[in-house]
Order: sequence, then structure tokens, then C-alpha cells
Amino acid sequence: MPAIVNTFGTDFVGDDGGLDRQRMRDHVFAQPSARHTLENIIHPLVGAEIQRLAATSRASCLVFDIPLLVESSHWRHQLDRIVVVDCSHATQMRRVRQRNAWDPATIDAVIRSQSSREQRLAAADFVLFNDMDEIVPLQHSVKVLAHRFGL
Repeated sequence: MPAIVNTFGTDFVGDDGGLDRQRMRDHVFAQPSARHTLENIIHPLVGAEIQRLAATSRASCLVFDIPLLVESSHWRHQLDRIVVVDCSHATQMRRVRQRNAWDPATIDAVIRSQSSREQRLAAADFVLFNDMDEIVPLQHSVKVLAHRFGL
């Protein structure tokens, strides 16, 4: 947060002291260069945390959830495998609407600003299709994949 405050100002700090995500989202959509500035702050911090976890973990497998992995060439070389959890566009729209209560235009703008579904699938070593609302089928797919990895 200190680097974000130094760069963007205190207007982007929420009541809880954390990032006001909605305000930042609005800002980076209005000013695309701000997105790159934000990524230049966040990506090195995330990269350092990945390196720290990899160096200190005793686990046989580490899983990182990197939402904008495909948009940045920074991450791929640090990972052994990429698993994409995929769903249809309609399911993605519905889930975001339920989770964030955003209007369809906002959801569509966010989706269009990210890599396409085809790009994410092309980057994947493995794809788990999750178009269901129940978690059990996805859990089963994860267990099958974990077994394939020898876990």
C-alpha cells in the first residue's frame, strides 16, 4: 500500500486501510497507463512472494492463483505447469454479477480488458472445465489432476 499511496494518492485507500479496489478499477479503465503503473508496483511484490514461498516451502507442489498470468510474460518462466479453470462466457458473466453485483456493461468491459478465453486456453498445460454451480465436480477434477501430478 505505501507504494500505491505514493504513486496514486490517498484517494485509493479504503476505510479499512486497504486498496479501494472499485476506485482503482475505475481509474485504470479510464487511464490505461495507470494499469501499467499499478502492475509495475504489484508484479515485483508478487514475484518476490512467489520466490520466497518456493524457497521456504517443503510442499511437493505449490499452487499459485494468478488472475492475469496470460496478460504478463513475467510469470510463465517461473512456473512448471499452468492449469486454467475454464467456463463459458455466460457462466463467467453470471458468476461475476452474483459475486460483485456489477452491471453487465462493467463486467463486459473488465472481460474485454483481459486476455481472451482462447489465449488463456492456449497458455494452459491443463484445462479444468467448470461450468457448473456445484463445487464437487471441480473438486473431483482437481483430485484427478493432482493424482496425475503424483500427489
